[in-house]
Amino acid sequence: MTKTAAVKSTAIKTTAQKIYIGLIFLFLYAPILTLILLSFNASRVRTKWDGFSFKWYVSLFGNREIMQALWNTLFIAFAASLAAVVIGTAACIAVNRMTRKKRAVVMGITNIPMLNADIVTGISLMLLFISFGFKFGLGTILLSHITFCIPYVMLCVMPRIRQVDASVYEAAMDLGASPLHAFFKVVFPDILPGVLSGYLMAFTMSLDDFIITHFTKGAGVDTLSTKIYTEVKKGIKPEMYALSTIIFLTVLLLLFLVNRPPKEKN
Repeated sequence: MTKTAAVKSTAIKTTAQKIYIGLIFLFLYAPILTLILLSFNASRVRTKWDGFSFKWYVSLFGNREIMQALWNTLFIAFAASLAAVVIGTAACIAVNRMTRKKRAVVMGITNIPMLNADIVTGISLMLLFISFGFKFGLGTILLSHITFCIPYVMLCVMPRIRQVDASVYEAAMDLGASPLHAFFKVVFPDILPGVLSGYLMAFTMSLDDFIITHFTKGAGVDTLSTKIYTEVKKGIKPEMYALSTIIFLTVLLLLFLVNRPPKEKN
């Protein structure tokens, strides 16, 4: 192959790669861009453009049902993630002190809920709450979310726990620190990245869940996912376009802030 032919072949491959990547981004983000555009459409009909308007955003914040569903979603996500982080981190510390075989068995059992179908988990939790006579509502949703978030926290925290040098913790105790003080001063800073990753993972899973929430919620209690599902059966309101746009832009802003490169020091 001559040098000219090799250059042409490389150029064709580069162009093909760019087209392929462009098609992937188009497939992923074209529906989202369409949704954002429709959220500013003055018309209620999706196929008709009546001009640019913010009226659906004004209507959204005036809709008490949607705002209540949003509050329920955020409250459950924050509370469930926090509880799952505390329980999951404590569980990782306990599991790490087991023998290798016992640790493998326990971690294998812990991973089952992540591999299990959500509908099975949802029905199982529903039957459990019925058996114990729990009243379905915000409390049962919260307990359900804590339950399925714990394995994700353990998956993130366990590798960091394994990297901690136990002798440093023991040295801190030999120098007079209490077990709790030694943990927060010596161990916790080392596992903090894993704890934060576990919290964000649990928060995301809780925020996005529909199936388990659908089976464990009570009458008159909704999260955003169940509320949107209910609205879809009646016909999607333009306020949902506005809500989805706000959520997307918020996540995009958070990703930008998290991945922002650090400032160079002079």
